[in-house]
Amino acid sequence: MSQLVEKAKNFVAEKVAHIKKPKAELTDVDLKDVSRDSVTYNCRVSVTNPFGHDLPICQISYTFKSANRVIASGTMPDPGSIEGKKTRMLEVPVKVPYSIMVKLAKDIGADWDIDYERELGLTFDLPVVGNFTLPLSKKGEIKLPTLSDVF
Repeated sequence: MSQLVEKAKNFVAEKVAHIKKPKAELTDVDLKDVSRDSVTYNCRVSVTNPFGHDLPICQISYTFKSANRVIASGTMPDPGSIEGKKTRMLEVPVKVPYSIMVKLAKDIGADWDIDYERELGLTFDLPVVGNFTLPLSKKGEIKLPTLSDVF
């Protein structure tokens, strides 16, 4: 009996290991909005659904870091679904208060940009497997808006 259970476990583990998983890539970060108290950036992520049916995304969690400090973090609940066998570009808005940018003045003053690292976790509801989080990370730099960008 124990051999049968062991074989069943191995069979299920092998099948689950070979299930196709969605693919995602962090693309770019663009300026979305400038307000009196903050700057909002759009972080874009390209998501590919390998299945023949729609794939629901439960949530997107994100962390935006600069100078080894978290400058923004949050969760975007229920951003929708990815159609079967298609790729979709998702936009994740990240709001960074000016008060945090003042703390980063040393980095900003040198070249008028923010060196950053962004981490995203895409949580999918996969058939058979259940919730599956796909972690993504990328480093880059964001040019800050100048007066000509604002006016």
